[in-house]
Amino acid sequence: MRELRIIGLEGIPEVVRGDDVAALVGEAAERVGGLVDDDVVVVAQKIVSKAEGRVVRLAGVRPSRFAQGISGGRDARQTEVILREAARIVRLRPPLLIAETHHGFVCASAGVDASNAPAEDALVLLPEDPDASARRIRSRLQELTGRRVAVIVSDSFGRAWRQGTTDVAIGSAGMGVLLDLHGRRDPVGYELHATTIAVADEISGAAELVMGKTDRVPSVIVRGVHVAGDGSARELTMPPGRDLFR
Repeated sequence: MRELRIIGLEGIPEVVRGDDVAALVGEAAERVGGLVDDDVVVVAQKIVSKAEGRVVRLAGVRPSRFAQGISGGRDARQTEVILREAARIVRLRPPLLIAETHHGFVCASAGVDASNAPAEDALVLLPEDPDASARRIRSRLQELTGRRVAVIVSDSFGRAWRQGTTDVAIGSAGMGVLLDLHGRRDPVGYELHATTIAVADEISGAAELVMGKTDRVPSVIVRGVHVAGDGSARELTMPPGRDLFR
């Protein structure tokens, strides 16, 4: 029987700069029976960013004229922070701004978010290197628990042509993020030519069903997934030469 379990890690306190995210996750995991080898630990981007000090206070931001001109009804200081995090603007319909980040992610507001921020005048930015964040958490979890696990740092993204958001992997360590089925045959013998599964994104989306947005469950254990290999979330970003929407 094939089975997938998603175990919410509750009781993780509000994270602040300098906190050991892996230790907090490991302690929460012990309360639900502990980690086992080959678990996938999904950690919300927000707590990783907070621990890494990726928080900006609006009081210290001076908006440019351009930011003021495209803000619409949004605080121009927030728009300025978004512009600073953007490598380029992809689409603009004030105040909506779709941007490519320096990581290569294309997302709303360059990943800058006011929800679940530590204060009303604060914004949370994406980690500078989410893959490196995932590697650090994975290494620290192995040090603390002795378990060999994979780690995903997840965040909510919108999608072209689809309503709503879903969580995706922006950082990963200890697992292959893509499953390439090229050359395999389906049950009737048809050879697959263009099928690659975004496994890390699928795991992130499933994890969000338990984590929620307002439920204060910033991490989960996903158990029962085969996670061979070791890739990075950067592999999930469409190469410019194959991006038909640029």
